Amino acid sequence: MIWRVSVTTGTRKQRKLRITSLEVLCAVLVLAIFARSRLSDALSVPALRTGATVFVAICVQALPFLVLGVLISGAIAAFVSARVLTRVLPRRPAAAVGVAGLAGVALPGCECASVPVARRLMVQGVAPAAALTFLLAAPAVNPVVLVATAVAFPGNPEMVLARFLGSFATAVVMGLLWARWGKLDWIVERALARLPEPGGDAFRGRWRVFAETARTDLVSSGGFLVLGALISAALNVLVPGEWFQALAGHLVLAVLVMAVLAVVLALCSEADAFVAASLTALPLLPKLVFLVVGPAIDVKLFALHAGTFGRSFAIRFAPVTFVVALVCALLAGVVIG
Repeated sequence: MIWRVSVTTGTRKQRKLRITSLEVLCAVLVLAIFARSRLSDALSVPALRTGATVFVAICVQALPFLVLGVLISGAIAAFVSARVLTRVLPRRPAAAVGVAGLAGVALPGCECASVPVARRLMVQGVAPAAALTFLLAAPAVNPVVLVATAVAFPGNPEMVLARFLGSFATAVVMGLLWARWGKLDWIVERALARLPEPGGDAFRGRWRVFAETARTDLVSSGGFLVLGALISAALNVLVPGEWFQALAGHLVLAVLVMAVLAVVLALCSEADAFVAASLTALPLLPKLVFLVVGPAIDVKLFALHAGTFGRSFAIRFAPVTFVVALVCALLAGVVIG
């Protein structure tokens, strides 16, 4: 968000004043300092104080993992060529799907960053089934997400294993389904057009890609983290605890509600575990569904898929992914639980 304000005398432009989001943030902080007494009085309401505590706790716990995730994502986008994976992936699509799923463990990235990476893999000649498997696995089974899940659920280590199995199974099953029934005609031609490599000073260009990718992912994912923390705080304050207790008593309904909530909230995979853990009244299985479905498909991913691969692809890929992720999460929960 950038505004450009020009100060002119006659027809000659004297100087330009750029007001960016950083200046806006500083102005908000200054206003908060001057109005701290009134803000303190406003937050003296018990409900607001509880909501503020939940919001700050989620943001503080999740932010280090979010920053680490976007730094790794930026490094992969800038310094890891798609040709590396083309050399290690088997020729057979079915075998390539399993290797691509495991590659998501070694090459982590957020959901948004995985979409252009999958596109570049296709351009470099990787089978679409393997590229889509990597797209689903990278943001869901990487070490950053698993460690964040372990921190969010310190008393339930089984959640880490269940999330890994459910998410990995989702990626592999979707890859195998595409290898069997997918059609390249569903992907628009522009998605498979050759992408330009950094020109000129390649090293400097890659550092520029790293900085820009990390900055963009941090701003985008940070916004979703704040939104998720606000919604989580609101759920803890505005929604009566009896509702969650009633929902906990209807496991099927709780699973469906959390699956839909994962799609609507569109949280970053590095932060969603802390939001799920804050809903203490719900049992672990609906929370597991929330953690498996969210990184696989949500509203922002649907928009990215439609914009990158075409609407014909998105309207087929999204509902199937939702069903597969839901089923895999339930199976993982039953097996581990």
